Amino acid sequence: MKFPAYITRTVVVLSFVSLFTDVASEMLYPVMPVFLKSIGFSVLLIGILEGLAEATAGLSKGYFGKLSDATGKRILFVRFGYLLSAISKPMMAAFIYPLWIFFARTTDRLGKGIRTGARDALLSAEAAPETKGRVFGFHRGMDTLGAVLGPALALVFLWIWPQQYRALFLAAFIPGMLAILFTFILKEKPATQNHTAKQVSFFDFLHYWKDGPLTYRKLTAVLLVFTLVNSSDVFLLLKIKESGIDDRMVIGIYIFYNLVYALASYPMGMLADKLGLKRVLIGGLIVFAIVYLGFALNSAFTGFIALFFLYGIYAAATEGISKAWITNISDKADTATAIGTYTAFQSICTLIASSLAGLIWLKFGAAATFALSAAVTLAVAGYMVSVKSRK
Repeated sequence: MKFPAYITRTVVVLSFVSLFTDVASEMLYPVMPVFLKSIGFSVLLIGILEGLAEATAGLSKGYFGKLSDATGKRILFVRFGYLLSAISKPMMAAFIYPLWIFFARTTDRLGKGIRTGARDALLSAEAAPETKGRVFGFHRGMDTLGAVLGPALALVFLWIWPQQYRALFLAAFIPGMLAILFTFILKEKPATQNHTAKQVSFFDFLHYWKDGPLTYRKLTAVLLVFTLVNSSDVFLLLKIKESGIDDRMVIGIYIFYNLVYALASYPMGMLADKLGLKRVLIGGLIVFAIVYLGFALNSAFTGFIALFFLYGIYAAATEGISKAWITNISDKADTATAIGTYTAFQSICTLIASSLAGLIWLKFGAAATFALSAAVTLAVAGYMVSVKSRK
């Protein structure tokens, strides 16, 4: 297959690495809340687990992003990060004790933290400012294609062996190892500047919040406010599960959402390069608000299908686009640090968001949880109009 010139060999290889990793992760994600509830986790504890896992990833994203920039190395962090995520899958099958589940889940997220900044810096280095949307959109589309194939494999597996969740965790190790093999195709490019052997402390990345461009702080601050009301997708799956839909249909709807997300990511990247990253991102946030308001009001199966279609459009218009925007307003030498710092704060906010969502759900119900998220997101979209697209 012949790709456009801006979709380079490095972009394609990283996209396949992400695809196989997402196959492994997404084989488990749709059944995770069902599995956790079957071993005694409450809704609140599920929210805390997801939040702590993301907080672990976030803090490590900041540190390892800064370390990648300081050393000028990218591929080492990419490879080791994907390796940790791969080995975390069979760990989930070993024991069902809550502390072990927390450890296995955080190992997976630590792997994501190690690789994210370096990987996104590699992607950014392969693109010009006018092609960032397409490059990040292509990668995000391939990544999300794994989120289509993974649940589809899980659906087939559970159709043949119902409720055999621990065996499913073992099977997810296979695509994870395929991702590791693909990382050995990548080649480290010569550093474009001298890198000192200066030691990087764990919280050095926090200095970038003060030292980085003002536009960076404004953009990331408003994105973090949005993160505070953007809890784990586990809550969306719990909502449709509580509406009486069986496990296999829950997985089917989740596959549909990821298929829309995967197919729309590259076109959204093209649209963002043409109309501007900011316009597409704001549009995506408005769609998110519509979806969450719909989840507050809807309980019909057909309604959930429509909502997850729109949710796929929202994800395609925001996930890769926000990172492309951040790399455009950051210096090339600090790309991994900029991404890592933002995602560090983002994951801490996710911890708060998921825990808060679980608490509001228990106290006031699902409708209040989703309605609050929709209202805050509309306010965020309104403020984002004032943020500049470049430094």
